[in-house]
Amino acid sequence: MLATVIHAARDIRVEEVADPVLSSGRDAIVRVVAACVCGSDLWPYRGVQPTERPHRIGHEFVGVVEAVGDEVALVKVGDFVIAPFYVCDNTCVNCRNGVSTSCLHGSWWGGDDRAGGFADGGQGEQVRVPLADGTLVVVPGPVEDHEVPGLLTLADVMGTGHHAAVSAGVRPGSSVAVVGDGAVGLCGIIAARRLGATTIIAMSRHRDRQELARDFGATHIVASRGDEGVLAVQELTGGIGADHVLECVGTKESMDQALRSARPGGRVGFVGVPNGGPELPIRRMFNTNVGVHGGVAPVRGYIEELLPDVRSGAIEPGRVFDLELPLREAAEAYAAMDERRAVKVLLRP
Repeated sequence: MLATVIHAARDIRVEEVADPVLSSGRDAIVRVVAACVCGSDLWPYRGVQPTERPHRIGHEFVGVVEAVGDEVALVKVGDFVIAPFYVCDNTCVNCRNGVSTSCLHGSWWGGDDRAGGFADGGQGEQVRVPLADGTLVVVPGPVEDHEVPGLLTLADVMGTGHHAAVSAGVRPGSSVAVVGDGAVGLCGIIAARRLGATTIIAMSRHRDRQELARDFGATHIVASRGDEGVLAVQELTGGIGADHVLECVGTKESMDQALRSARPGGRVGFVGVPNGGPELPIRRMFNTNVGVHGGVAPVRGYIEELLPDVRSGAIEPGRVFDLELPLREAAEAYAAMDERRAVKVLLRP
């Protein structure tokens, strides 16, 4: 089969690799209907995270189950499924506590699972899914092709944006500032509106993303950064700052922007994959009572909650995909996102 392999910085190749095989009894083989490139995939692509050896890449996909192990009870051949960006059993104590990203038996795509089997990267024609009953979420059929982009966002970006809003404590009538206008930040805007925020400030410098942010529920756009950006947020929130700030980038600068844009007693929800050494100014946080909560988003636990709204059209996170390419053109997908020619690229095997 074909799958995407990263060899080095800016060296993405689509290669022939071995077909996946069942090995544990608790696994499944999924034929990928759609996958995508994540903003976090750009860190190794840009060389920020070193690639020491060629390896499979991609962690967001939806597809159809083609085979299941003897011990799989909840997933069956022919099911259309959403795979979160990690593997989990959905039954251990950490999963039950809502932190399935810390599953005691979990693993990640593109490497060996804890039983020694290989979990293929998501950007390929097929994927072996460990712990299929816990990892996969079945979408009741039939699934129409136009639904695929929205369903794919539930594998990561919509759930991650939602986690940012939940972590920040967004509630009805509150004010929210969103730092970052990538797919996660845009989905954070959707989540903030869905949770009842009435003032939603999108911090964006790009006209196309500003327009999408407004469509998703942003009431204001702030294009400036640093002190000027903080002042703009304060002016829109009665001179004090936003009740809740969603940090959706993961750099030192974005975290600083988020913390200074929150009002005294406000809260920052952070989901940006850390890059560039984000730091917390504890003395300032102590003095202002600004709280910080978040981390790697346990999206598996949000899929069933968000799925009805995606399928009904109440929310439209699939619109973050502004470019669709065949899997064979994965290298172009990475380049388009790296060069900001696309917000998020959907790949079709």
